[in-house]
Amino acid sequence: MLAKRIVPCLDVDKGRVVKGRKFKNIKDVADPVELAKKYNQAGADELVFYDITASNEERDIFLDVVENVAAEIAIPFSVGGGIRSVDDIHRTLRAGADKVSINSAAVKNPQILTDAAMKFGSQCVVLSIDAKATEQEDWQVFINGGRTNTEIDAIEWAIDGEKRGAGEIVINAIDTDGEKNGYNLELTRAIANSVNIPVIASGGAGTMEHFSKVLNSGGADAALAASVFHYGEIDIANLKEFLSENGIMVRREK
Repeated sequence: MLAKRIVPCLDVDKGRVVKGRKFKNIKDVADPVELAKKYNQAGADELVFYDITASNEERDIFLDVVENVAAEIAIPFSVGGGIRSVDDIHRTLRAGADKVSINSAAVKNPQILTDAAMKFGSQCVVLSIDAKATEQEDWQVFINGGRTNTEIDAIEWAIDGEKRGAGEIVINAIDTDGEKNGYNLELTRAIANSVNIPVIASGGAGTMEHFSKVLNSGGADAALAASVFHYGEIDIANLKEFLSENGIMVRREK
Protein backbone atom coordinates (compact mmCIF):
# COMPACT_ATOMS: atom_id res chain seq x y z
CA MET A 1 0.00 0.00 0.00
CA LEU A 2 1.29 3.46 -0.91
CA ALA A 3 1.47 6.09 1.80
CA LYS A 4 -1.32 8.63 1.75
CA ARG A 5 -0.23 12.21 1.10
CA ILE A 6 -0.98 15.49 2.85
CA VAL A 7 -0.88 18.42 0.45
CA PRO A 8 -1.10 22.09 1.50
CA CYS A 9 -2.46 24.39 -1.20
CA LEU A 10 -1.38 27.93 -1.96
CA ASP A 11 -4.13 29.83 -3.78
CA VAL A 12 -2.27 32.84 -5.17
CA ASP A 13 -3.72 36.11 -6.46
CA LYS A 14 -1.47 39.00 -7.51
CA GLY A 15 1.51 37.33 -5.88
CA ARG A 16 -0.12 36.75 -2.49
CA VAL A 17 -1.65 33.66 -0.91
CA VAL A 18 -5.40 34.16 -0.44
CA LYS A 19 -8.34 32.06 0.75
CA GLY A 20 -12.07 32.19 0.28
CA ARG A 21 -15.25 30.15 0.66
CA LYS A 22 -16.90 28.44 -2.31
CA PHE A 23 -14.46 30.37 -4.52
CA LYS A 24 -15.76 33.73 -3.18
CA ASN A 25 -15.02 36.22 -0.37
CA ILE A 26 -11.28 36.10 -1.07
CA LYS A 27 -9.02 37.32 1.76
CA ASP A 28 -5.27 37.90 1.92
CA VAL A 29 -3.29 35.35 3.94
CA ALA A 30 0.47 35.48 3.46
CA ASP A 31 3.55 35.54 1.24
CA PRO A 32 3.71 32.33 -0.84
CA VAL A 33 7.46 31.83 -0.48
CA GLU A 34 7.34 32.05 3.32
CA LEU A 35 4.39 29.66 3.50
CA ALA A 36 6.08 27.22 1.12
CA LYS A 37 9.20 27.15 3.30
CA LYS A 38 7.03 26.53 6.36
CA TYR A 39 5.24 23.56 4.79
CA ASN A 40 8.46 22.10 3.42
CA GLN A 41 9.86 22.06 6.96
CA ALA A 42 6.60 20.88 8.54
CA GLY A 43 6.54 17.53 6.75
CA ALA A 44 4.10 18.17 3.92
CA ASP A 45 4.34 15.52 1.22
CA GLU A 46 3.71 17.89 -1.66
CA LEU A 47 2.80 21.49 -2.31
CA VAL A 48 0.20 22.82 -4.74
CA PHE A 49 0.28 26.37 -6.14
CA TYR A 50 -2.78 27.76 -7.96
CA ASP A 51 -2.78 31.14 -9.67
CA ILE A 52 -6.53 31.43 -9.12
CA THR A 53 -7.32 34.35 -11.42
CA ALA A 54 -4.98 33.65 -14.35
CA SER A 55 -7.50 31.64 -16.39
CA ASN A 56 -10.41 34.00 -15.87
CA GLU A 57 -8.22 37.04 -16.63
CA GLU A 58 -6.75 35.22 -19.64
CA ARG A 59 -3.19 35.97 -18.61
CA ASP A 60 -0.05 33.93 -18.06
CA ILE A 61 0.82 32.50 -14.69
CA PHE A 62 3.28 34.49 -12.54
CA LEU A 63 6.34 32.35 -13.22
CA ASP A 64 8.61 34.52 -11.09
CA VAL A 65 6.59 33.55 -8.02
CA VAL A 66 6.74 29.89 -9.08
CA GLU A 67 10.52 30.14 -9.41
CA ASN A 68 10.87 31.75 -5.98
CA VAL A 69 8.77 29.05 -4.32
CA ALA A 70 10.52 26.19 -6.13
CA ALA A 71 13.91 27.49 -5.00
CA GLU A 72 12.91 27.12 -1.34
CA ILE A 73 11.40 23.63 -1.21
CA ALA A 74 12.54 20.05 -1.71
CA ILE A 75 9.11 18.37 -1.90
CA PRO A 76 7.14 17.73 -5.13
CA PHE A 77 5.57 20.93 -6.41
CA SER A 78 2.43 21.13 -8.56
CA VAL A 79 1.44 24.38 -10.29
CA GLY A 80 -1.82 25.38 -11.97
CA GLY A 81 -3.69 28.40 -13.28
CA GLY A 82 -3.43 30.05 -16.67
CA ILE A 83 -2.08 26.93 -18.38
CA ARG A 84 -3.38 27.04 -21.96
CA SER A 85 -0.77 25.29 -24.10
CA VAL A 86 2.06 22.76 -24.12
CA ASP A 87 4.46 25.73 -24.24
CA ASP A 88 2.89 27.05 -21.02
CA ILE A 89 3.46 23.65 -19.43
CA HIS A 90 7.07 23.61 -20.61
CA ARG A 91 7.74 27.06 -19.14
CA THR A 92 6.10 26.12 -15.84
CA LEU A 93 8.15 22.95 -15.51
CA ARG A 94 11.31 24.89 -16.35
CA ALA A 95 10.40 27.38 -13.61
CA GLY A 96 10.62 24.57 -11.07
CA ALA A 97 7.29 22.76 -11.04
CA ASP A 98 7.32 18.96 -10.90
CA LYS A 99 3.73 18.70 -12.11
CA VAL A 100 1.34 20.99 -13.93
CA SER A 101 -2.33 21.10 -13.00
CA ILE A 102 -4.68 21.74 -15.92
CA ASN A 103 -8.33 22.69 -15.47
CA SER A 104 -10.09 25.11 -17.81
CA ALA A 105 -7.70 24.53 -20.73
CA ALA A 106 -8.27 20.78 -20.63
CA VAL A 107 -12.03 21.23 -20.88
CA LYS A 108 -11.68 23.62 -23.81
CA ASN A 109 -8.99 21.53 -25.53
CA PRO A 110 -8.74 17.95 -24.17
CA GLN A 111 -5.91 17.21 -26.61
CA ILE A 112 -3.59 19.20 -24.34
CA LEU A 113 -3.63 16.31 -21.86
CA THR A 114 -2.46 13.85 -24.50
CA ASP A 115 0.13 16.19 -25.97
CA ALA A 116 1.54 17.03 -22.53
CA ALA A 117 1.66 13.38 -21.44
CA MET A 118 3.48 12.40 -24.63
CA LYS A 119 6.03 15.18 -24.30
CA PHE A 120 6.65 15.28 -20.55
CA GLY A 121 5.20 12.03 -19.20
CA SER A 122 1.83 11.47 -17.57
CA GLN A 123 3.43 11.82 -14.12
CA CYS A 124 3.69 15.56 -14.85
CA VAL A 125 0.07 15.96 -15.93
CA VAL A 126 -2.60 16.60 -13.29
CA LEU A 127 -6.22 17.03 -14.32
CA SER A 128 -7.87 19.44 -11.90
CA ILE A 129 -11.66 19.24 -11.74
CA ASP A 130 -13.87 21.80 -10.01
CA ALA A 131 -17.23 20.12 -9.53
CA LYS A 132 -20.57 21.16 -8.11
CA ALA A 133 -23.83 19.33 -7.48
CA THR A 134 -26.71 20.33 -9.74
CA GLU A 135 -30.49 20.10 -9.66
CA GLN A 136 -30.17 17.00 -11.85
CA GLU A 137 -28.52 15.28 -8.87
CA ASP A 138 -25.19 14.85 -10.60
CA TRP A 139 -21.85 16.64 -10.39
CA GLN A 140 -20.93 18.96 -13.21
CA VAL A 141 -17.59 20.50 -14.14
CA PHE A 142 -17.06 24.23 -13.66
CA ILE A 143 -14.19 26.25 -15.15
CA ASN A 144 -12.72 29.76 -14.90
CA GLY A 145 -12.33 29.60 -11.14
CA GLY A 146 -15.76 28.07 -10.61
CA ARG A 147 -17.52 30.79 -12.57
CA THR A 148 -18.68 28.84 -15.63
CA ASN A 149 -20.74 25.64 -15.70
CA THR A 150 -19.71 23.43 -18.61
CA GLU A 151 -22.57 20.95 -17.97
CA ILE A 152 -20.00 18.16 -18.35
CA ASP A 153 -20.46 15.24 -15.98
CA ALA A 154 -17.52 15.26 -13.55
CA ILE A 155 -17.16 11.48 -13.30
CA GLU A 156 -17.24 11.00 -17.05
CA TRP A 157 -14.69 13.79 -17.44
CA ALA A 158 -12.36 12.12 -14.92
CA ILE A 159 -12.55 8.84 -16.85
CA ASP A 160 -11.91 10.63 -20.13
CA GLY A 161 -9.03 12.61 -18.61
CA GLU A 162 -7.28 9.44 -17.55
CA LYS A 163 -7.69 7.96 -21.02
CA ARG A 164 -6.21 11.10 -22.55
CA GLY A 165 -3.05 10.96 -20.43
CA ALA A 166 -3.60 12.55 -17.03
CA GLY A 167 -1.51 10.83 -14.39
CA GLU A 168 -3.42 12.20 -11.42
CA ILE A 169 -6.73 13.91 -10.66
CA VAL A 170 -7.54 16.66 -8.17
CA ILE A 171 -11.26 16.75 -7.44
CA ASN A 172 -12.35 19.95 -5.76
CA ALA A 173 -15.92 20.11 -4.47
CA ILE A 174 -17.05 23.72 -4.86
CA ASP A 175 -19.98 23.23 -2.47
CA THR A 176 -17.68 22.32 0.43
CA ASP A 177 -14.72 24.58 -0.42
CA GLY A 178 -13.67 26.64 2.61
CA GLU A 179 -16.65 25.47 4.69
CA LYS A 180 -14.57 23.24 6.99
CA ASN A 181 -17.44 20.76 7.32
CA GLY A 182 -15.60 17.89 5.66
CA TYR A 183 -14.71 16.75 2.18
CA ASN A 184 -17.42 15.58 -0.21
CA LEU A 185 -16.92 11.87 0.41
CA GLU A 186 -19.55 10.75 -2.08
CA LEU A 187 -18.03 12.74 -4.95
CA THR A 188 -14.45 11.75 -4.08
CA ARG A 189 -15.37 8.08 -3.77
CA ALA A 190 -17.24 8.15 -7.09
CA ILE A 191 -14.18 9.59 -8.85
CA ALA A 192 -11.73 7.25 -7.12
CA ASN A 193 -13.83 4.21 -8.02
CA SER A 194 -13.99 5.27 -11.67
CA VAL A 195 -10.28 5.75 -12.43
CA ASN A 196 -7.01 3.88 -11.94
CA ILE A 197 -4.81 6.90 -11.23
CA PRO A 198 -4.27 8.71 -7.90
CA VAL A 199 -7.05 11.02 -6.73
CA ILE A 200 -6.47 14.05 -4.54
CA ALA A 201 -9.47 15.27 -2.54
CA SER A 202 -9.93 19.01 -2.16
CA GLY A 203 -12.44 21.30 -0.51
CA GLY A 204 -13.82 21.15 3.03
CA ALA A 205 -11.10 20.12 5.49
CA GLY A 206 -11.82 21.36 8.99
CA THR A 207 -10.71 18.63 11.41
CA MET A 208 -8.27 15.74 11.50
CA GLU A 209 -11.23 13.38 11.27
CA HIS A 210 -12.13 14.89 7.90
CA PHE A 211 -8.72 13.87 6.55
CA SER A 212 -9.10 10.38 7.99
CA LYS A 213 -12.51 9.89 6.40
CA VAL A 214 -11.57 11.05 2.91
CA LEU A 215 -8.35 9.01 2.88
CA ASN A 216 -10.21 5.96 4.12
CA SER A 217 -13.86 5.66 3.11
CA GLY A 218 -13.51 8.46 0.55
CA GLY A 219 -10.96 6.45 -1.39
CA ALA A 220 -8.59 9.38 -1.89
CA ASP A 221 -4.85 8.87 -2.29
CA ALA A 222 -4.10 12.34 -0.96
CA ALA A 223 -5.89 15.17 0.82
CA LEU A 224 -5.38 18.81 -0.11
CA ALA A 225 -6.19 21.66 2.27
CA ALA A 226 -5.45 25.34 2.72
CA SER A 227 -6.89 27.44 5.53
CA VAL A 228 -6.60 24.84 8.32
CA PHE A 229 -2.86 24.82 7.64
CA HIS A 230 -2.47 28.52 6.83
CA TYR A 231 -4.07 29.61 10.11
CA GLY A 232 -2.37 26.98 12.26
CA GLU A 233 -5.60 25.15 13.09
CA ILE A 234 -4.04 21.79 12.20
CA ASP A 235 -0.35 20.95 12.52
CA ILE A 236 0.87 18.63 9.77
CA ALA A 237 3.05 16.51 12.07
CA ASN A 238 0.18 16.08 14.54
CA LEU A 239 -2.17 15.25 11.69
CA LYS A 240 0.11 12.53 10.40
CA GLU A 241 0.45 11.07 13.89
CA PHE A 242 -3.34 11.03 14.18
CA LEU A 243 -3.73 9.34 10.80
CA SER A 244 -1.08 6.75 11.62
CA GLU A 245 -2.81 5.95 14.91
CA ASN A 246 -6.00 5.41 12.93
CA GLY A 247 -4.41 2.87 10.62
CA ILE A 248 -3.67 5.16 7.67
CA MET A 249 -0.18 4.82 6.26
CA VAL A 250 1.59 8.18 5.92
CA ARG A 251 5.18 9.30 5.48
CA ARG A 252 6.51 10.61 8.78
CA GLU A 253 9.71 12.39 9.66
CA LYS A 254 12.27 10.24 11.49
